[in-house]
Amino acid sequence: MPEDKNRATAAAILPLVGGAGNLTSIAHCMTRLRLGIQDRSLVQDEALKALPAVLGVVEDDTYQIVLGPGTVARVTPEFERLAEQSRSTEPPPEPKAAAPTTGPRTATPPSAPEPTPEATAPPGTAATPGASAQPETTAGPATAEELAAQGAALKARQKSRNATPVKLFLRRIANIFVPLIPALIGCGIVAGINGLLTNLGWLPSVVPALAAIASGFMSLIAVFVGYNTAKEFGGTPVLGGAVAAIIVFPGISHVTAFGQKLAPGQGGVLGALAAALLAVRVEKWCRNGVFPGRAHARAWGRVRVPEALDVLLTPTLTVLVTGLVTIFGLMFVAGEVSTAIGAFAGWLLAHGGAFAGFILGGLFLPLVMLGLHQALIPIHTTLIEQQGYTVLLPILAMAGAGQVGAAIAVYLRLPRNRSIRTTIKSALPAGFLGVGEPLIYGVSLPLGSPFITACLGGAFGGGFVGLFNQLGDTVGSTAIGPSGWALFPLVKGNQSFTTTLVVYALGLAVGYLTGFLATYFFGFSRQMRTDLNHDSDSPRGPGTTTPAAGTPPAPAASGTPTHPEGVRIPG
Repeated sequence: MPEDKNRATAAAILPLVGGAGNLTSIAHCMTRLRLGIQDRSLVQDEALKALPAVLGVVEDDTYQIVLGPGTVARVTPEFERLAEQSRSTEPPPEPKAAAPTTGPRTATPPSAPEPTPEATAPPGTAATPGASAQPETTAGPATAEELAAQGAALKARQKSRNATPVKLFLRRIANIFVPLIPALIGCGIVAGINGLLTNLGWLPSVVPALAAIASGFMSLIAVFVGYNTAKEFGGTPVLGGAVAAIIVFPGISHVTAFGQKLAPGQGGVLGALAAALLAVRVEKWCRNGVFPGRAHARAWGRVRVPEALDVLLTPTLTVLVTGLVTIFGLMFVAGEVSTAIGAFAGWLLAHGGAFAGFILGGLFLPLVMLGLHQALIPIHTTLIEQQGYTVLLPILAMAGAGQVGAAIAVYLRLPRNRSIRTTIKSALPAGFLGVGEPLIYGVSLPLGSPFITACLGGAFGGGFVGLFNQLGDTVGSTAIGPSGWALFPLVKGNQSFTTTLVVYALGLAVGYLTGFLATYFFGFSRQMRTDLNHDSDSPRGPGTTTPAAGTPPAPAASGTPTHPEGVRIPG
């Protein structure tokens, strides 16, 4: 029966993304089905959002359908099977005929009505996060469809800004670690169970076995990082894993570099990442004669391995050259960097405490929008490898708590706007589990001020957890990926599991409460409440009139120019 349900979900999604012929790639992470789309115009956003199993959609480098933890891992194989079956019989997709327009194309979803001047300047919308949200006078209420269109426009605009070489590189680095998250979670939970049994003195004969299960992956994580790095950057994956394996080889302790003996695991995931990147470059030089990224090369740089000897010499030179550089350079340097990261994280929370947590929790969502949060993934992994947990993730998770509190405040502040309230009700369960995009891009960000007050909730929640870190009650996570309530089984610190769990739960409560209060009392002006607190099918509020049939709506009263996508641009 569950298989039938998952297959039905996959069968419902496939035609709404343009069919199998419109897909260039299929993958999934912890909560999302990630699809490469050939023709974006064939995707039916609103119909997808209306499916019971879909918690939301997010457009980034891939089209991401939020299904939630557990569900996505079961739906994806069914989706892949259906796509494979239909590719042999399905004709290639034909682009939708674009309706003739006289102006720029809007970001309105296919099923939504065409935007009018009433919908082009919804009250409280800010062009960018952090900008002051000035209320505007409009001729009608904002609906969930309009907010979703504005959220999509903001997302697309931010995505184009994030397409810089540095941010694209960081995204590729994130792609290396995302496939490791399920193993980190599984081993982290086993480690938590093992710690609980050890503290209680139960099942002493089982504890060593659980310790081996929990620690086995972490002892070899450098190999997996090296494998994925080579795969991501176009090299032979197994060669990336081979050079990374040098770092964890026990016999490395007999090698001396920079006047000191190396230790197995020295350099950790950062060393493995650097070694695999170098291996990819050496391998490509062997085959192409030019180091990747060099448009011109000297004569000596164009020497390449003869094709007849490629199968023998290329892997040998790749492993030998990269291995020597790793042993006599990268391991030492990466080890120093890893140690510095761990020491700095501990010092920051031991001395900065509440202030550091306040800043990290408050700025995390803007970092996500700027694409800079991906730089934190190797740092999290390094801390887990060194200390057994990352002290940063529980603080950053408070940002999602602020969004949940803000969304509840919006829900209560707009009792008559059924459209927005329906969106919030459908997105809140995912928000409690740490999946915040439907609330961010569907509610708080398009409204402007609620996004800022939600960040304030995350700041206070982060400050609370940071304060306890400063007082000596460290709160960490044994894995990356989960957030919100989904992080409860993975919390770990220097105190008992119960104490750590209570501190994290209280931090979430502070984030919820602050986000709620800040949004309820400061997230809306009186004019915004007047303009927004109407159902889309109900009569207009005081001060507005309903135009007669066939009469074009009056333009927005504000003299501020409006972007064609419906986002107000301050003049």
